[in-house]
Amino acid sequence: MSDLRQACASYPEVTFETGSELLAEGKKTGRLYVLTDGEVAIMRNGMEIAVVDKPGAVLGELSLLLDQPHNASVVARRQTRARLIEDGAGFLRSTPEVIYQVARVLALRLHLLTTYLGDLKQQFADKGDDHFAMVDVIIACMTQQHDQPGFRLGSDREPGSPP
Repeated sequence: MSDLRQACASYPEVTFETGSELLAEGKKTGRLYVLTDGEVAIMRNGMEIAVVDKPGAVLGELSLLLDQPHNASVVARRQTRARLIEDGAGFLRSTPEVIYQVARVLALRLHLLTTYLGDLKQQFADKGDDHFAMVDVIIACMTQQHDQPGFRLGSDREPGSPP
């Protein structure tokens, strides 16, 4: 991610103290952050789902690319510094090398998720239990063309919410 750090070197670096929120779940900011130093927690519905501490990590990209509110909050776990790009969408559109790197990160996440879901489905295939029927639905949804009329982001538990 050194290209990404170089591409955003001219943007202001901001510091967040422990517990400070960089991005708020359910809000649309248009901001993109590139982690310089520190550690953040990705929080969804109040539950920590991931920790990010790698310099060059991008935060806020899903909201920008989907043109949706943030589907999780990002909170500093310790003092954290990041480059702040107020017009994140404009930055991504104007820097093909950056969008390529972001696409690679997203492709890796998708690969890991589909591998995990496939393994989960295989492990429980002989249980005769419908609890894992949703795995088929999730995999099917991930493989469909999503720019079709009628496709919507969200969850059956939380209609209208980002997935």
